Amino acid sequence: MTKTYIAVDIGASSGRLMKSEFLADGRITLEEIHRFKNGFRMKDGHDRWGINRLINEILIGLEKLKKSGITDCYVGIDTWAVDYCLIDKAGELLEEPISYRDARTETAVSQFSAEYSLEKLYEKTGIQIQPFNTIFQLFIEKQEKLNAADQLLLIPDYLGYVFTGRAVTEKTNASTMQLLNPESQDWDEELLELAGIKKEQLPPLSDSGAVLGELMKEKFPAYDLPDAMFITVATHDTASAVIGTPGAGEEWAYISSGTWSLLGIETTLFNVSREAFFENYTNEWGAHNTIRFLKNIMGMWLIQEVARMQEYQYSYAELADLAAETPAFQQFIDVNDPTFLNPDNMIEAIQTYCRKTEQKVPKTAGELARCIYDNLALCYAVELEKMEQLTGTGRKIDRLHIVGGGSNNRFLNQLTANAAGIAVEAGPGEATAIGNILIQMITTGIFSDLAEARKVIRRSFDISVHEPEAFDQTIIVNYKKFLKGANS
Repeated sequence: MTKTYIAVDIGASSGRLMKSEFLADGRITLEEIHRFKNGFRMKDGHDRWGINRLINEILIGLEKLKKSGITDCYVGIDTWAVDYCLIDKAGELLEEPISYRDARTETAVSQFSAEYSLEKLYEKTGIQIQPFNTIFQLFIEKQEKLNAADQLLLIPDYLGYVFTGRAVTEKTNASTMQLLNPESQDWDEELLELAGIKKEQLPPLSDSGAVLGELMKEKFPAYDLPDAMFITVATHDTASAVIGTPGAGEEWAYISSGTWSLLGIETTLFNVSREAFFENYTNEWGAHNTIRFLKNIMGMWLIQEVARMQEYQYSYAELADLAAETPAFQQFIDVNDPTFLNPDNMIEAIQTYCRKTEQKVPKTAGELARCIYDNLALCYAVELEKMEQLTGTGRKIDRLHIVGGGSNNRFLNQLTANAAGIAVEAGPGEATAIGNILIQMITTGIFSDLAEARKVIRRSFDISVHEPEAFDQTIIVNYKKFLKGANS
């Protein structure tokens, strides 16, 4: 009997339940069962995630699956990283979790650095310094709230706990907390103390691919649900996206392109050099003993917010078309500037940035989109060059895989290929859900390992190739000069 696999894939702006089966011809299917919006909202003075609404949406999706005739399935959950839920001894949520974009961490890094060296923190964990990392969120969290918590669970682990009653901390997501020590492969006691959390409050660490438990259907009597076995996949969505990338060999890099653009390589070696620290590269744990050496780039968030500020007058495809009709490289912006993390109005933030740097101010939808796409492509090109230098092993990247929702943007894909001078393979768009499912299939014996599982991606999904075209390299030179001046 054909096994059915469900990927619950939730990002910062939307979530979906994707159904998959392994076919006799060696391909896998992918079908959307349920899609819903996600986002944080201001409540009790903080930007918070509506976690109970997410639970309800997952139940709605599983009920739709049952109504379609599927009575049993496997389920894996992945979401964004770093954010957490605090629960009491009765297993009840103390409060809705606060978003990593909340302003509460604006000064957390400076406060923390007054007590502990950031460079030492990087050497210990290999994780980039970002104000939203869990360690900094906990550092400024009220201690009485932490003391009231029996357990701390990251978002996907909390969702798994709600459905199965079993609490774990999956490693790919746990590494982003900046509390794990790669040498010991365990929590770092010194950092836990600084963060104000006890090891006993953290559920046991779990590898990707471990069986979590059965869905407690009796807990949700209002829903007609299938029998479901939950598997702890690579719960960090970037980890799942990289698993769902059709890379082969070692000479490739990836961009998981969504709200964030995560640009990196898959490796087995931690790089905690001073150079990697100063360039703010991170070493996140991946599935099957891999490491994601990558750079966080403020990705499609910029265009998402511009579209929202324009009340979605234009679709993303229309914005790309408008950008293509607009003169190129009229201004440089540092897409990773903190100004763009969570402004009240992204359009005004970009325009103010350009005024302050004495550049042409983008005004129309096409000019704003062109500004964003030009500078994302330039950023990708520069970071690819840096990454080759940081690896220090003579590793030459000859192919860039762009996966996730942003891989559908053919204009940006070609712009990136041109600026970086590298062939770009775009797709699959649902790489995160695919990676989620591939781990489930490995666990249930469909594939023996990750390399075998990845081969099925090319057989199953369309991949578009964008070869580099002629590009004026003085633009890259001038962009680097601008960044040096802007960040000095």
